[in-house]
Amino acid sequence: MSANILIVDDEQAIADLVELYLKNENYTVFKYYNGQEALACVKREKIDLAILDVMLPDIDGFAICQEIRAQHNYPIIMLTAKEEEIDKITGLTLGADDYITKPFRPLELVARVKAQLRRFTKYNAAEPNREEHVIAFSGLVLDKDTHECMLNERKISLTPTEFSILWVLCSNRGRVVSSEELFQQVWGEKYFTSSNNTVMVHIRHLREKMNDSAERPKYIKTVWGVGYKIEK
Repeated sequence: MSANILIVDDEQAIADLVELYLKNENYTVFKYYNGQEALACVKREKIDLAILDVMLPDIDGFAICQEIRAQHNYPIIMLTAKEEEIDKITGLTLGADDYITKPFRPLELVARVKAQLRRFTKYNAAEPNREEHVIAFSGLVLDKDTHECMLNERKISLTPTEFSILWVLCSNRGRVVSSEELFQQVWGEKYFTSSNNTVMVHIRHLREKMNDSAERPKYIKTVWGVGYKIEK
C-alpha cells in the first residue's frame, strides 16, 4: 500500500536522490528544501512518515519534529551530518523514531522507512480479536487498534516507537526484558552496544510522559545490567 512521505532537506541533490528512491517504491513524496514550506505541507496534507534534515536555512529539523509531534504520531526519521551523540539523543527525546547520519546509502534509508511504516501500521491495524489488542492494569490502558494510551483516564500522546516499547514491556509484565531483546523486537534490527543509548532515551521519554520516576518507578523499572521490567 502506498504512503505519503515528507522529505525536508536543503541539500537539493540529497533530497532529489531520496525522492527518486522512494518513488521507485511507489511512495508519494512531498519534497521541500526549507522548514516553512514543510510545515505548511504538514497542515495541508495527510502524511504517513517524515524525513527531516536537522540543519535547515530557516527552521531546524528539531523544531519541525516538535511541531509535528504536537499533532501527529506518525514516524519521524532524522537526517544529520553530525556525529555527536547529543544530536541523536536530542532528536529521539523530541519524539523522533529513528535517525540516520550523512553520508548514507539511499537503500538503507528506504529500508528504515519500510521498517517504520510496518511498525506503525502493525500497531494501528484493527484485528478481529479485540481482547488481544487491549492491555489494562493499574490505571494504564493500551489499545493497539487505536494506538491510544490512557493513564488514569488521561490520554498520553506516544510516538509509534514509544508505544511499541510500552506494549512489549506490558506484554511481558513480571519478566525482565533485556535491552537487546527490546531493541530487536521494536526496531527489528541487529543490536549493537550503541543501541542501548537509543533504548535508554526512549525509556526516559516514556517515563517523562507517564510522570514516572527512575528512582521510584511505579511502572517501568530498570534492572541494572539486564534491562527493564513492569511488575504484574
